[in-house]
Amino acid sequence: MATTHNSTAKPLPSTLSVGLARTKLEVREFFREREALIFTFFFPIIFLAIFSAVFGDTDFGNGVNAATYFTPGMIASGIFLSSFQSLAISIALERDEGLLKRLRGTPMPPQAYFIGKIGQVLVTSVAQVALLLAISGLLLGVDLPTEPSKWLNFVWIFVLGTASGSVLGIAFSVVPKSGKAASAVVTPVVLLLQFMSGVYFVYSSLPSWMRGFASVFPLKWLASGMRSVFLPDNFVQTEPGQDWHLGLGAIVLVVWLVVGLIVAQRVFRWTRRDAG
Repeated sequence: MATTHNSTAKPLPSTLSVGLARTKLEVREFFREREALIFTFFFPIIFLAIFSAVFGDTDFGNGVNAATYFTPGMIASGIFLSSFQSLAISIALERDEGLLKRLRGTPMPPQAYFIGKIGQVLVTSVAQVALLLAISGLLLGVDLPTEPSKWLNFVWIFVLGTASGSVLGIAFSVVPKSGKAASAVVTPVVLLLQFMSGVYFVYSSLPSWMRGFASVFPLKWLASGMRSVFLPDNFVQTEPGQDWHLGLGAIVLVVWLVVGLIVAQRVFRWTRRDAG
């Protein structure tokens, strides 16, 4: 009679658990990259310090000084850098180096890779914003909001901005023809949107055509949403239309989130274009 051996095979880890493991790995690799730390993590903090020093106590309207005015713009910029720019460049590099192809050939669920990338964006964005707010409040004298309603607005603006920036970064990662060209392709796009979205200038002082162009893209609404949180309520009088337009901003961010998801699913590649 044949003997039957009962063996209990270990169940495969879930997609979520693999994704969380990928998140830890992605975060470690991010903070080991000197270029990523300087041009993504510390870039908004450095610029906030420079603008605060250059403009000093200049009144931007309704008693708002330079540090107070530029803080929300730098928060928005930091979120966009950590999500859109970081993912668009890093994924393009990993595809060019053949890492994505090797990962695709492993038992790892494809969704776990994206969970890891988005998890890394969330961790680095939260750390970056926390550090920027600490520097603003403790060193630059910025009065942070105390109303719970403003912090609730901050949470949903942060979540929508991070989510839309992440999926758009994943989708845009297919645009650079090579990993070496990724930074040269992605960075100018981000800089253009920063200048046109009120990150480096008073938004109401920009030409109307420029404001109209910027309003199509998520960074403008991310920046104006953050201004509604960190600037005094009476500063809304200096905004175009004398309104923060939070409802419209939420709609635009959600639309870009959905568009980014659809485009990313259709165009994402695990291999280089010349690989067939």
